[in-house]
Amino acid sequence: MSHVRFRDPAGYTRDGLWTDDGIAFADDTYDPTEVDILPPTDPTKIVCVGLNYADHAEESGMEIPDRPLLFLKPPNSVAGHGDTITLPAGKERVEYEAELGVVIGQQCRNVAAENAEAVIDGYTCVNDISNRDDQMVEQNWIRGKAFDGSAPIGPVVAPPEAVPDDATVELRLNGEIKQRSSRSEFIFSVPEIIEEITAYLTLEPGDVIITGTPAGVGPLSDGDQVEVEIEGIGTLKHDVTTE
Repeated sequence: MSHVRFRDPAGYTRDGLWTDDGIAFADDTYDPTEVDILPPTDPTKIVCVGLNYADHAEESGMEIPDRPLLFLKPPNSVAGHGDTITLPAGKERVEYEAELGVVIGQQCRNVAAENAEAVIDGYTCVNDISNRDDQMVEQNWIRGKAFDGSAPIGPVVAPPEAVPDDATVELRLNGEIKQRSSRSEFIFSVPEIIEEITAYLTLEPGDVIITGTPAGVGPLSDGDQVEVEIEGIGTLKHDVTTE
């Protein structure tokens, strides 16, 4: 059963279950369209993997890395399902990137790949919104990747067994499919990624790893509507506006 965080009509933050009948909490069931869906986790950090699809590396003109390419997004980048994301002002290229998110379930360090499944709480949808204007001219990608709201996450955390090894990853912009691929196309698998990350830093419960985007990235504009759908999880939806 997928878990969802939401704000009920009385203003309380709740942790519920996303069911066919709605969001279940205690003895109540809520219509998802009538409550505020919150980011399903509250991470201390988001650890991101770059160039994890060969077709995206090719469209970017980059070589396939020999180990996972890692960077960070901070907590201020987190946004939720149904939010409207304000893009940085005065930029020509701010782009979408549909990605599978791995939500960590326990504090962990030095996790071998064969033990990685034990530390996974579940999976979610993420849009790694990227400011290419600055990303292309800075080394650490703070302006390019870490701006407010640059990581919409949600709507739920689905259990690992619900997400197939070949789960489809799709992004639609204003209803038109722009990205479509599969988790099976990863260069580095989720266990390999967890092993690499935890060799260097401790992951905390609720932290998120985002696993790279397939080919088809493109620009966002004022008024755009974005949907990231991943098989076994559901659909993350958000809008975009400009300052």
